[in-house]
Amino acid sequence: MSAPLRFAKSHEWIRPEADGTATVGISKYAVEALTDLVFMQLPKVGTRVEAGQSFGEIESVKAVSDLYAPVSGEVVAVNSTLPDRLDTLGSDPYGEGWIVRIRPDDARAHEGLLDQAAYDALIAANPH
Repeated sequence: MSAPLRFAKSHEWIRPEADGTATVGISKYAVEALTDLVFMQLPKVGTRVEAGQSFGEIESVKAVSDLYAPVSGEVVAVNSTLPDRLDTLGSDPYGEGWIVRIRPDDARAHEGLLDQAAYDALIAANPH
């Protein structure tokens, strides 16, 4: 069984992996709020990211949104097929729709993020 997801208030999710890396994506809620996705800019492997700072962009027909790193660390993998298959973000946001894998500076940094219940409460308090 994989580790439970944690969420940033900016709607990115993170899942710690057994190898010490962390998989990052955006929530189904965020994908639905953005609607028709048309473009995604991803970082290169080796890029250093800082928690709360932008590491890429996602564009829909109505807006361009930054993608924010939920933790600080180094990008060790990028889902390079995603920009050509943006529909994957809607159909499988927590699986095939992953965006990057980060090797966090602090293996426990994700623990400060929202758990599923807290994220659901955030969404309920701030609907689309």
